[in-house]
Amino acid sequence: MLKSPRCASIIQEQILSDDWYSLKKYTVDYQRADGSHQTYHREVYDKGDGVTVLLYNRKQQSIILTRQFRLPLKVRGESGLLIETAAGLLEGEDPITRIHAEIEEETGYRIQHVTKVFDAWMSPGAVTEKLHFFTAEYSSDDRIHSGGGLYEEGEDIEVLELSFQQAITMMNSGEINDAKTIMLLQYALINQLLVAE
Repeated sequence: MLKSPRCASIIQEQILSDDWYSLKKYTVDYQRADGSHQTYHREVYDKGDGVTVLLYNRKQQSIILTRQFRLPLKVRGESGLLIETAAGLLEGEDPITRIHAEIEEETGYRIQHVTKVFDAWMSPGAVTEKLHFFTAEYSSDDRIHSGGGLYEEGEDIEVLELSFQQAITMMNSGEINDAKTIMLLQYALINQLLVAE
């Protein structure tokens, strides 16, 4: 049986940055499983919860992904361009409302029905974000504009329609290496939403 922690108390909270998102430093008193106490400091980044979706077409055996610039990748010495599922922050809305808006903003598709598949903490060691994962079927008739995201938010999104097999090959080669996208591609494989060899 797993031992659970006895108790954790936040002793102090200090705002380090409150610009694009919020970064705070916490001092924590943690009572360990053996009863002893340990005090430590951690920084926590609060960007709010988010949503993401795998758009798929069962008849065509295809999916819709996006490619956009992500600054942390550039900071790490990469090109900065990332292939990923459409996604965004809740921004005070419920997950269902927000995912419909993100699909339309980023991909240009207006989808009538989405299916919630699971929630996941994406980086719980330092980030508060919980991500709500969805799937949704699309057809060419659902496209109402070219997508691309919101200019005022600095988005310049390329919409990609790929065969599911191509996406799985790209995932296996490392060309698709975004965690949420990998999770949704694996979900589609396991649940046989689409077929790959």
